[in-house]
Amino acid sequence: MRTVRDDDGTRYLLLKESTDSSLVRDPETGEQRHVPNADLEPVDGDSPLTTAAKAVPDATRQVITAAHDERALGLLVELDERGPLPVAELLSAYDLCESDLHGLLAEFRAAGLLTEARVHGQPGYDTTDTASDGLAQLRD
Repeated sequence: MRTVRDDDGTRYLLLKESTDSSLVRDPETGEQRHVPNADLEPVDGDSPLTTAAKAVPDATRQVITAAHDERALGLLVELDERGPLPVAELLSAYDLCESDLHGLLAEFRAAGLLTEARVHGQPGYDTTDTASDGLAQLRD
């Protein structure tokens, strides 16, 4: 399996190739169709597995890839449900040491899932719309 794109730049997974046309699947819709080989070109450096992951909505992919274990996912869920929360409350309420908590918060910020917030004058964090959307899709 390979990643290919058509003249419009749409990426597909190449399923079968014959002399004249190829069977491709749109990873976002799952639709399969035959496309003339002349209308397709390989996409170098784009893993077919990465292309296949496009079947999962963007926000959900961001949550899944950033929350690498259940504790991380739980922290994100709690912030989404209860946030914004001050850092002091996060440290006292959950079983994370300070360095683990700050590491997760930094990862979530880098992934675009958290934003800094002031809560009763204290530094804190809240989820972004992307995090809320991704978590909502996971809950459904």
